[in-house]
Amino acid sequence: MKRCLVASLLTVLTSSQGILTNLSQTNGKYKYDYTTIPFLAEVFKLMVSSVFLWRDSKKSPPPKVTTDWRTVRLFPIPSIIYLIHINVKISTLIYVDASTYQIMGNLKIVTTGILFRLFLKKKLSNLQWMAIVLLAVGTTTSQVKGCGEASCDSLFSAPIQGYMLGILSACLSALAGVYTEFLMKKNNDSLCWQNIQLYMFGTIFNMAQLVMDDFRGGFEKGPWWQRLFNGYRITTWMVVLNLSSTGLLVSWLMKYADNIVRCIPHRWPCY
Repeated sequence: MKRCLVASLLTVLTSSQGILTNLSQTNGKYKYDYTTIPFLAEVFKLMVSSVFLWRDSKKSPPPKVTTDWRTVRLFPIPSIIYLIHINVKISTLIYVDASTYQIMGNLKIVTTGILFRLFLKKKLSNLQWMAIVLLAVGTTTSQVKGCGEASCDSLFSAPIQGYMLGILSACLSALAGVYTEFLMKKNNDSLCWQNIQLYMFGTIFNMAQLVMDDFRGGFEKGPWWQRLFNGYRITTWMVVLNLSSTGLLVSWLMKYADNIVRCIPHRWPCY
C-alpha cells in the first residue's frame, strides 16, 4: 500500500514539472538563472536526508553506514547523469510546451524497461513488455486525442532542437533511475546515508557548473551566489520544491521497489 501511495504521489509531481517550469517563465523566457534550480534542489535534498539520518542515529540499533571508498566512488556517476538530465529538461521547455514535453517523456517508460533488463539483469515477461509498450503508446495518444486544430499545430510545430532534447531527457531519466536502483540495492545501508552520498556529489557538481558559468561569462552578471535568487518568484520556488520532493520519492522507490513501479505504478503490484 505504501508503494502505491509513494508511486502515485511521484506521478503527480512528475506530471506537474513541465507545467510549473513553464509557469516560472516570463514571456517565454527565464528571468532567473535556471542552472541555480538543480543546485538548490540538491541542497534541499541533502539537508532533509541529513536531518533524517541524524534522527535515525538516535534509535537502537543505529542505521547501517558503509564508508568504504569502493562503494562511495560509485555515487558521482548518477549525480552527473541527473545534473545533465535536469539541465536538458529545463532547456527542452524553452522550445516546447508542457503537453508536448509530457508526450515525449513517455518514451522513458520503454527505455526504462530496456535498461532494466540490460543493466539489472531482471527478466520481464512478454506480457509485461507488451504492457510497457501499450502504456507508452496509450498515454501518448490519450494526450493527443481531442486536441483542437490550434493545439495540434503547436504540438507538431516545435523546433527540431526541442524534440531532440526531449528524447535525450527521457533517455537520461531512465538511465539515471536504473543506475540509482543498482546503487540503492547494492548493500543494506541506510537509505538516508545513501541519499546523502548521492546528493552531496550532486551539490558539488551543480556548484561546479555555476562556477564554470561564471568563468565562461566573464563574471558579467556577478558571482553565482549573488544571482542565486535573482528573478525568483513563487512558481520558481515551487519548481525547486517539486524537483526536491521528486528526487526523495524516487530514491525511496529505488530502495524498496523498482523502476517499473516508478514508471507505471498503476500497472504493477503494490504490496
